[in-house]
Amino acid sequence: MTGVADAMIVAGGAGTRLRPLTDTTPKPLLAFCGEPFLAGVLRRLVPVGVERVWLVVGADPSPFTVLDPVAAELGLELIAVPEPAPLDTAGGVRSVIDRCPGSVLVLNGDVLTDLDLAEVVQHHDAARADATLVLTRVEDTSAFGVCVLDGTRVTGFVEKPAPGTLPGQDTVNAGTYVLAPGVLDRFEVGRLSFEREVFPTLVAEGARVEGLVSDAVWADLGTPERYLDGHRKALRGELAWPAGPGAEPDVDGVRRGAHVEVHEDAEVVGPVLLCDGARVAARARVGPDVVVGARAVIGPDAAVRDTVLGAEVVVGADAQVTACATGPGARIAVGIAVEGPALIADGAVVDATHPAAAHAGDAPS
Repeated sequence: MTGVADAMIVAGGAGTRLRPLTDTTPKPLLAFCGEPFLAGVLRRLVPVGVERVWLVVGADPSPFTVLDPVAAELGLELIAVPEPAPLDTAGGVRSVIDRCPGSVLVLNGDVLTDLDLAEVVQHHDAARADATLVLTRVEDTSAFGVCVLDGTRVTGFVEKPAPGTLPGQDTVNAGTYVLAPGVLDRFEVGRLSFEREVFPTLVAEGARVEGLVSDAVWADLGTPERYLDGHRKALRGELAWPAGPGAEPDVDGVRRGAHVEVHEDAEVVGPVLLCDGARVAARARVGPDVVVGARAVIGPDAAVRDTVLGAEVVVGADAQVTACATGPGARIAVGIAVEGPALIADGAVVDATHPAAAHAGDAPS
């Protein structure tokens, strides 16, 4: 029987381009469709047979306890692996992989994908591989390290080749791997990179390194524009993402959590996700491509589209909000217009003096 019991999620990224949201919440825990992003990742692991999930995080693992209820619901054992000092992409994995008796599935904790993980594990097992890398095709190879394939076997790596200089080779590392038992034993515990050290060394030593090319959605959520675009893809059903709150959309593409209140004179145009306790007042216009966080309130005559509102956010009457993502508890004042892409900090008050209102179209640095 194929399957893996252990998965490791590399989740220590700082997320500097998503500040101020990441000033208070680690990037992999930012809200995605109404729950921490990694909650959706955990839901994707269960069908593969995963029983234990190792979270390779930064120096402080305490924020990740927010995932404990989801892990308990799914029957997963969740183990945090703190890194007091950064150990690069593979160091944290190397530090604990000896505690895993079988093959290990390794994922990047900030990549949005609907990759078929069961297919990856099955390919790895069938090939009797030492390591399997999921690969995605790119049009412009000059921005990436390209994996050179002979059939499905990885035979080398070329860093940022100019387009057309490697005919037939256009695949790059998509940040999901399966590692056979003992494959990392040759590397010392400490700072270690999958991309620069582990995989090139394995190939050079003749290990069986497989490359599985996938056409699945693969998106980095690391900028305001990409964070919003990832939500669009999920809301529109352009990728298969596990449903959290408000699981079933109605005929208009609107998903409602528990205790949602929408005034009869409001207009909600899907796709929209209204999380538990969300309220939409009279004559408000919501959607398309909007997430309204738990217990958030959209006031009378306000208009919100292409936006992700955190929990307990209040959008004042007559406010106009477009292409914006907020942390929990933010307040957008009466009559204020926000034209993004813009990120609003947890608890911030957006009035006429706030940069998001004063400089429409500018994203925070």
